[in-house]
Amino acid sequence: MLHKSLGLPITDEQIKEMEANLDNIDFKMAAEEEKHLRHDVMAHVHTFAHCCPKAAGIIHLGATSCYVGDNTDLIVLRDGFNLLLPKLARVIRRLADFAEKYANLPTLGFTHYQPAQLTTVGKRCCLWIQDLCTDLHNFERVRDELRFRGVKGTTGTQASFLQLFGGDHDKVEELDRLVTTMAGFKRTYIVTGQTYSRKVDIEVLSVLASLGASIHKICTDIRLLANLKEIEEPFEKEQIGSSAMAYKRNPMRSERCCSLARHLMVLVLDPLQTASVQWFERTLDDSANRRVCLAEAFLTADIILSTLQNISEGLVVYPKVIARRIQQELPFMSTENIIMAMVKAGGNRQDCHEKIRVLSQQAAAVVKQEGGDNDLIERIRADPYFSPIHGQLETLLDPTSFTGRAPQQVARFLKEEVHPVLTPYQSKMGVKMELSI
Repeated sequence: MLHKSLGLPITDEQIKEMEANLDNIDFKMAAEEEKHLRHDVMAHVHTFAHCCPKAAGIIHLGATSCYVGDNTDLIVLRDGFNLLLPKLARVIRRLADFAEKYANLPTLGFTHYQPAQLTTVGKRCCLWIQDLCTDLHNFERVRDELRFRGVKGTTGTQASFLQLFGGDHDKVEELDRLVTTMAGFKRTYIVTGQTYSRKVDIEVLSVLASLGASIHKICTDIRLLANLKEIEEPFEKEQIGSSAMAYKRNPMRSERCCSLARHLMVLVLDPLQTASVQWFERTLDDSANRRVCLAEAFLTADIILSTLQNISEGLVVYPKVIARRIQQELPFMSTENIIMAMVKAGGNRQDCHEKIRVLSQQAAAVVKQEGGDNDLIERIRADPYFSPIHGQLETLLDPTSFTGRAPQQVARFLKEEVHPVLTPYQSKMGVKMELSI
């Protein structure tokens, strides 16, 4: 139709014949043709020509197999991102609700997986969300930067189309533009070889691999928190955690995400190697590899997003366990505050520091050597030296006074950085994720 509009001798009858047979695909015949020709695109060209005898002479006119294959791949890549983006947005939305709900709940922070200053459950969740928002931005960026290969011919020179149009460069350019627009792309790659640059595939799989890293980190955190019995993923009423140990509640959804995320992360190695060995205008060793890695990357990203959405819709928090763990560590963290309070009450900092150092070591010995609870505060209450601040200890040990601006950071982050990026996906937020696993 586009060729006809630019003056090529193509009849309305030929166009109508092809339109009438668009969905009339004889897959058995195509398979036989491919077995004979050893060429997938030409097998379908021959099959289509069999259905359209009047149009047989103009089918695939001036084109090469990559005109069909690569342009189709670019459409699929774009549409693949369009399928993944709402799923990613839903995960962010669920986690944002979770972060808002627990913005003020103090929890023990960890660095090096060792107890550190307190944070809040909601603030920790915001660290997860921030990574996913980066992934959302990268998905949109790579999708929007995709261009169409368009009408470029066998080695990208458009020579066959220039011949068709009798040397009219403007018509070749116009055909390229029209085909690109019809496919829903705003721009075309001005220069290509036989294929679009395989660097494009690197960009696509890089952002998918980056999502894998984000989800692996999130689900690893959830697995560690499950071990601490502070937070658990959903666990069905009749779900079995272990065939041998009936009491177990294994975080198998998070484990599955980590397992598949590792696969997703390594898939980017395929396009890296493919792009590096594309000799001159093209070599065919890219084809079989791409058919595997591109599809697997999108399918893997899809299932781990679905699984993470299911996890995020059913996270269970155990505040009393969290509070108990805080009480095991908070006495040590509060020593600086206690020293400052003593100084304000007229004490000597050096004397106070030595007193509290000795008591801290004694309390640590009870925890490490005897397996007991941290009794530092009881020791401080029992020591007359600290009598000037005994009445302040409850206030000095309030966990919320150790979380800094975590609640305020959560509120600002959700308002300024999360909710705005979710706006385009509001109509698709209602889908709840049930897993058949």
